[in-house]
Amino acid sequence: METMYLIIVLFLLSLAVFDLFVGVSNDAVNFLQSAVGARVAKYRTVIIIASAGVIFGAVMSSGMMDVARHAIMVPSQYSFSEVMTVFLAVMVTDVVILDMFNTLGMPTSTTVSLVFELLGGTFALACVKMFGDHTLAFSDLLNTDKALSVILAIFVSVAVAFIFGLIVMWISRIVFTFNYEKHLRYSVAIFGGIAFTTLAYFIFLQGIGKSPYIPAEVSAYIKEHTSILLLWTFLVSTVIMEVLHLLRVNVFSFVVLMGTFALAMAFAGNDLVNFIGVPLAGLDSYQDFVAHANGADPHSFMMTSLMESAKTPVVYLALAGAIMIIAMATSKKAQNVIKTSVDLSRQDEGDEMFGSSRAARALVRSAQDMNGVVTDVAPDRFMRWLDRRFDRKEVEMDNKAAFDVVRAAVNLVLASMLITIGTNYHLPLSTTYVTFMVAMGSSLADRAWGRESAVFRVTGVMSVIGGWFITAGVAFIAAALVCVVMYFGGMPLKVIFMALVVYMLIRSQRQYNKKSEESTRGSSFQLMMRTHDPDLVWDMLQRQVTRTQAYVCRFALEEFNRIVDGFEKDSVKELRRCNRELKEETDELKKYRRQEMLALKRCPPDVALERNTWFHLGANSNQQIIYSLRRMLEPIKEHVENNFNPVPSTFIEEYTDIRHKVNDMMKKCADVISTGHYETYRDILAEADRLKDDLSVVRKRHLDRIQRADGTGEFQVSVVYLNLLQESQQFLSAMRHLLRASKKFME
Repeated sequence: METMYLIIVLFLLSLAVFDLFVGVSNDAVNFLQSAVGARVAKYRTVIIIASAGVIFGAVMSSGMMDVARHAIMVPSQYSFSEVMTVFLAVMVTDVVILDMFNTLGMPTSTTVSLVFELLGGTFALACVKMFGDHTLAFSDLLNTDKALSVILAIFVSVAVAFIFGLIVMWISRIVFTFNYEKHLRYSVAIFGGIAFTTLAYFIFLQGIGKSPYIPAEVSAYIKEHTSILLLWTFLVSTVIMEVLHLLRVNVFSFVVLMGTFALAMAFAGNDLVNFIGVPLAGLDSYQDFVAHANGADPHSFMMTSLMESAKTPVVYLALAGAIMIIAMATSKKAQNVIKTSVDLSRQDEGDEMFGSSRAARALVRSAQDMNGVVTDVAPDRFMRWLDRRFDRKEVEMDNKAAFDVVRAAVNLVLASMLITIGTNYHLPLSTTYVTFMVAMGSSLADRAWGRESAVFRVTGVMSVIGGWFITAGVAFIAAALVCVVMYFGGMPLKVIFMALVVYMLIRSQRQYNKKSEESTRGSSFQLMMRTHDPDLVWDMLQRQVTRTQAYVCRFALEEFNRIVDGFEKDSVKELRRCNRELKEETDELKKYRRQEMLALKRCPPDVALERNTWFHLGANSNQQIIYSLRRMLEPIKEHVENNFNPVPSTFIEEYTDIRHKVNDMMKKCADVISTGHYETYRDILAEADRLKDDLSVVRKRHLDRIQRADGTGEFQVSVVYLNLLQESQQFLSAMRHLLRASKKFME
């Protein structure tokens, strides 16, 4: 039996390594978002600075490991077997949930996952134990007070982070404006001094001062002289910031990089328990069982040892930090999650990731009404002055940045402060909640949510927050169910769940890789929206439009052949798949058209006016090609689903030559558009006209055939075939318009 538990411990440690990769993929957004969004340095530089913070924070995080040991459960009431069941259920559930959210590109909370999984698993097992022993109560089995304080701290931090982000950013923008270079003479030194002092207090004085690795006399000195240390820190750092400013160093960029280090350190100190706390608690449990059980039954050996504080070896913490760094630097999923958070807080307009919802529309309308009331009450002179402070016409921002360094600095300093407060009070705040809500509050205060984008941004924020609550519910229920099944199923079901997790993770990675390969189209849009050179935007837009049009030609040809094959082979499965893909492409084309229109606004005005008509004609032709295929598909799909008469071989033979010619022309059209060589342009148009004439002849012959047919045995299939001929003509007409518009747009 010890061998099986050793296998479980090794599996837990393996999941810990994987959880570090998965968790950092999710949580990297917390400390990279501001530096990446403001483009204060190269991505590699940001990663190096964040890595130093992660290692430093990981080594100092030993005290947080108690959360997994006895913050939720009362381990002295549980046997070794029960504790291992809870730990295994928690890790199995945690890895699957986090990987699912990362694949969707949605930031979720590893802290909430851990807390609610521990709560769910322990609650389920507590119910089982109470059912068997009526003398037990929840207060005996669950650390209810601590669990409640942890949960309240997590959710209260959402409102606190948003409000602080809103207020501090509003004040900062009034002081510095968007053209901050003109308002830096003295204020930037004070801002930098406050930022450094805040980080120094909560990170260095409180964090390091309470570290078990610091000598007792040093900790005592820091505690007794905190006030004077803070005063000297502020004075010295303010002077240093002023000197840096006089030397033409961007103090905001320095604060952002310093904040990135601090937030990465706070993240590692606070969140490392989420990834390795449970596996290390399982390892300690196994070591205690082996050392003291002396052949005792694992179902009766109680885990009183977990009531003691963790003494995690530094080598484990350093190794975990190294794995976190590798994951942060190499994970594509991390970059995907960062994109979601940056996109919701960016300063400029652009394509929105989220649609609108009724709740978001109601909130935005209420906010606009409140703003109208405030505007009516406030003096006009004050409102004009305020508008000048928030004038974005002279915004100083890197070409590819989502927002400026002032907002990035505020985000990092505030988030670091709030997270470190929680860490110092041993409350595992959700770094995701805090950093995300600070960023949303600061973007709202910065007037980044205009009337054209507010409803989409609010919907996005509500979707992310809704995902957090779903995480809590799913984590609690899933861990509870898995724990109960493992408890009653014994070792065989534990092994089955372990194998199932491995399978699900491999399958998830394969699906994500496939999805990543399919999502390359339109990837240049964000770059176009970050570029301020109109000529460069125009050049990029031409390439983007060309890619879209060539893709539509190839996609339409593939779907056209699938429709005809489904009709000829009477294949419902093929036609339903085609119907689904055409609907998806219709939505994609709407999105890309809006993106390209936004980019067209950023092109040179004379070029945009000259090419505007051809751009819209091309976009309309893209949509008409898809609509033509959907009109072609609908009666065919209905005919086949109703099991009506199959298409006669006469019709198939008659249409085969037409189908080959359509294939040939669509391939030529796609090649011409993608290569930009329009020498054969008129030949393709002429060939399309001849094929349309041939289709007219076939259509008239078929109408005559319908009129002369005896009975109605083939009437239904004849009508469907007639629609196929008519829509084939429309398909060719849309192709001709697309080719003509593409040539004129590119000339």
